[in-house]
Amino acid sequence: MATLSEIYTMEEAALHNTKEDCWVVIDGKVYDVSAYLDEHPGGDDVLLTATGKDATDEFEDAGHSKSARELMEKFCIGRLTNLRKPFPE
Repeated sequence: MATLSEIYTMEEAALHNTKEDCWVVIDGKVYDVSAYLDEHPGGDDVLLTATGKDATDEFEDAGHSKSARELMEKFCIGRLTNLRKPFPE
């Protein structure tokens, strides 16, 4: 399992919304799934439409298996904060 030392805002995660750089947020964790897009059984569109929002409900509704849940942990890069980062002065 990845260490969750990196903290991201939803705004930061939402910036990573292309095929080359795709992050999704599920259960408060941030996943970089860029390398997995072509392998995702549901197609890359499912993951690309999950960027920029909390995709927990969609993930749960899809009925992912235990092995899918274990696989996704290797893509975990940090966790989400609900605080906004301050603007630099």
